[in-house]
Amino acid sequence: MTDNNKSQILEVARRALHTEMLALGHLEQSLGDSFVQAVEAILASRGKCIVTGMGKSGLVGRKIAATLASTGTPSFFLHPGEAFHGDLGMISKEDIILALSYSGETDEILKIVPFIHTNVNTLISMTGNAESTLAKNSDIHLDVRVEEEACILHLAPTTSTTAQIAMGDALAVSLMKLRGFTSIDFARLHPGGSLGRRLLMTVGNVMRSHDLPIVGPDCSATEMIHTISKGGLGLIIICEGDRVEGIVTDGDVRRTMERRRADFFNIRAADIATPNPKSICADAKLIEAEKMMTRNKITSLLVNDEAGKLVGVIQIYDIKL
Repeated sequence: MTDNNKSQILEVARRALHTEMLALGHLEQSLGDSFVQAVEAILASRGKCIVTGMGKSGLVGRKIAATLASTGTPSFFLHPGEAFHGDLGMISKEDIILALSYSGETDEILKIVPFIHTNVNTLISMTGNAESTLAKNSDIHLDVRVEEEACILHLAPTTSTTAQIAMGDALAVSLMKLRGFTSIDFARLHPGGSLGRRLLMTVGNVMRSHDLPIVGPDCSATEMIHTISKGGLGLIIICEGDRVEGIVTDGDVRRTMERRRADFFNIRAADIATPNPKSICADAKLIEAEKMMTRNKITSLLVNDEAGKLVGVIQIYDIKL
């Protein structure tokens, strides 16, 4: 590929991004009373927010419905064509309808508007034409008009779909704020995600509790190396009976070997142990363990039960799978 071709590719891409950036700036400035009314209507609804749209607007609608549902606003996508052939029964009188059509003249959407009116559902439209049939027959209209599509032919939905997505995100985020939606709520709806795992699971769920590398204070240097290697945790725990005296990490061993050299094999575990190692309760959430490790710049924590007895070890790798 020639330098000229590369330059042309980057020029077209940057122009597309710039066009969409300008459109989002205009959208930001145009937000007003109708947006507030839409948020208040969805918030006040005792039913679900049903999103509908055809073609590219339908794909955007699916994304908006998914975002709403995952951030505390019950929502699902309804295909307007399927709705006209029986799926209108999925709409209850308590539901609110969000209809997407950039032209505002999409036939499949307009065909279900009479049902929405007779069913006394609030209809929010999102179009690029405030004078369109859909806009004029809506209770609330959200204007997502853009000056031009980023497409080089100014035909394919590009800037307009970006505006629709952004408006949907603005609705979802505003509703999150008003509902007091928290990270705990998010985790509850995303138990399979990384955040959900860290917020919902406890240290006891993932800690290493068996075959812990425990040695006595008088453990020799040779035995320390053997136990650290065998234990697979990169550390050993120094115990006197049931009492934890400290820990020794593989880093401690390496640094001591460099410093003591030939004298290294004369040391005991107690000589290089870190006393009062950081620990956490087994019923603490994983995110608490992660924060403690980050704050103290360590990668492992001892785990105690309610009585303060050692029951396991948790490492940062157990949290960030």
